[in-house]
Formats: sequence, C-alpha cells, structure tokens
Amino acid sequence: MSQEVKPYQADGSKKEQVAEMFDNISKRYDLLNHVLSLSIDKGWRKKVVKMVKARNPEMILDVATGTADLAIALEKSGAQAITGIDISNGMLEVGRKKVADKGLSKLITLKQADSENLPFADNTFDAITVAFGVRNFENLKQGLKEMYRVLKPGGHLVVLEFSQPQAFPMKQLYNFYFKNILPGIGKLISKDSRAYTYLPESVQAFPHGEAFMKIMGECQYKRGARIPLTFGIASIYEGIK
Repeated sequence: MSQEVKPYQADGSKKEQVAEMFDNISKRYDLLNHVLSLSIDKGWRKKVVKMVKARNPEMILDVATGTADLAIALEKSGAQAITGIDISNGMLEVGRKKVADKGLSKLITLKQADSENLPFADNTFDAITVAFGVRNFENLKQGLKEMYRVLKPGGHLVVLEFSQPQAFPMKQLYNFYFKNILPGIGKLISKDSRAYTYLPESVQAFPHGEAFMKIMGECQYKRGARIPLTFGIASIYEGIK
C-alpha cells in the first residue's frame, strides 16, 4: 500500500487527526460535500441503498456515518434498525439533528465509536455500509476485519469510495479539479486549509479498483460486485461473508 497520508503535518496518529479534522469541518461538511461533488454523491448513495435493499436486511451498520446521509437514505432499505458509528462527535451531532428532524430517531441510532474496534458482538449485522470512510481508516485491514467479524454469515459489506478515472480526458479533468479547484473551495467554505488538501492526497494514496478488491479478499470476504461510477470518479465494492 502507499505511504500513509494524514490530514495535518503534526504529531498524533492518523485516527486522532481525522477525528480533529472532521470535528473542525462538521458544521459545513454537508454543504461542501454537495457543492464539491456537484450533488452527484446523492445518486451514488441511492445505488448503495438499492444494493442493500435487494438482500432484505433487518440490522444495518453504517460505519464512518459522518452526518448520517447514508444512514438516513437507508431508511428505504426496509431495515428494522440502523446503527451509525463515527469517530467524530462533531459530525455525529450534526447527524443526530438531521435524524431527529426527519422523525427517524427510533429507526436510526448514532454513536461515537472506532471503526477498527467495533463495540458489537460477532455476527450482529445483516449488512454493513461505508461511504467515503475506508480511505480514512488508520489500519485498513483491521477495519475490514472488524466489519467482517460483526457481519452475520452471508451478510454483505458495501463500500462507496472515491477512485481514480483511468480514461482520457476524464482522468486529466479529475486530477486538475481535485488538485487545483477543490482545495480552494474547501478552504474558503470550511476555513480548514488542510481538510480539502488531504482529500485529493488521500484518494491518490488509497488502493482502488482491483487493488481494493484484493485487500477485501485478504480479509476473508467473498467477492461481490465492483461498480465504477461516473467515469470511475467513485466505485462501489461489495464483499460477502
């Protein structure tokens, strides 16, 4: 794997820095997310929900839930209970308000927890989702193994993550936007200059496509679908226990 990328050029683990970064930008995160992705991310989440719903899950865990966008969208999966966990309490506070405003507090529970040390028993969940979160894990394999542990046999993990377009001219346009446009907009709105410089750096360093599917296989997942989205800007990965 590539060298670890941290949000800040300072002491402290990646985990600590990621939590600090998301606490810093939590109030502006949703606005930035939709502006920077031109709201394409909403369609990507709908595809994840459709995949999850097809397996009729009762219990869903949404890891790195952030402000709960995917957890809220998963209401349409028909699940009886949805749990969202995140390392950033600032993000969770925004998410809890959104959940309450939508009248979903009985269905969706949000709690602060570490994705690499999940506070759940083995074989608890029918499905686990992660949207734009695995890239921020300090130890990717440990996080994948923990999710495998708490999945029920036959359950599936669905990961939505940025990837890297390979074809001309999308590859060149994508790289220009990520390196030159996105950090400037992110700094202007979030007031955290590093948060949206870290984003393109972390995407470049993260294994995508077949490389990520291989790592999932090393963590015992049986191979499921791999779906490139919007010319490969993002991808959905599915693993089955």
